[in-house]
Amino acid sequence: MSAISAMLYRESKIRATNVTFVFWDFCYPLFNLLVFGVGLTAAFGAPHSTAGFDYNSFFLAGVLGMASFAIASNSSWSFFMDRDNGIFYEMLTYPMSRAEYLLGKLVFNVFIAAAQAVLTIGIGAWALGIRLRFELFGVLAGAIVIGTAGWFFFYTILAVKIRRNDMFNSVTSALYFVFLFFSSMFYPLGPLPAALRLVAYANPLTWEIDLLRYGSIGLGDPHALVVEAGGFMAFVIVCFAYAVHSLNQE
Repeated sequence: MSAISAMLYRESKIRATNVTFVFWDFCYPLFNLLVFGVGLTAAFGAPHSTAGFDYNSFFLAGVLGMASFAIASNSSWSFFMDRDNGIFYEMLTYPMSRAEYLLGKLVFNVFIAAAQAVLTIGIGAWALGIRLRFELFGVLAGAIVIGTAGWFFFYTILAVKIRRNDMFNSVTSALYFVFLFFSSMFYPLGPLPAALRLVAYANPLTWEIDLLRYGSIGLGDPHALVVEAGGFMAFVIVCFAYAVHSLNQE
């Protein structure tokens, strides 16, 4: 068994023995789509601010972005615990490099994100009547993979750098709130006050969600999306480089 295959097996066992993580990875984002999407679509219909799309269609990309963000957060917790209780250092004695350790976790994250996306998109199209742009699914798939990788590397840095359990939980919880609510996940950014709109446009999660929204329903300005895609790729590269640097210091 290769080192990456061994990491995939280990990550799957960790997820399988923790029902809360399984629920969070697969069901929680879908639950948000069904509850908030249906409720707000009934309340707002298809307002002009979402370019004629009902809220279910608009919110689908937000749910996919939420899933990749939450999956990375969950993985970072197991990463933090491995380092905190010494298992990480024991695993470094195995015939496996730090890069293989990181890559194995990343591949598992991408697999979970892709499976969750298939489930959410399928139920959204079947139960909520979301009209998808299948010709843009290449953009959607790329945004899911790159988005998951970016947040995984970002949270890896936190898991390696933060030493105290209470501090780690506080920081990750605060970031979850800030990144999600100061983004285009729940609402269009156009009507927001200028200061809040500026913060949201500087949020990498907004860049990911805008790409997911374009890849799923075709909503978005292609020229602006090229800039956002470049910004998010820069975010991924910086996070990857610093995550590897942080691991090499351990």
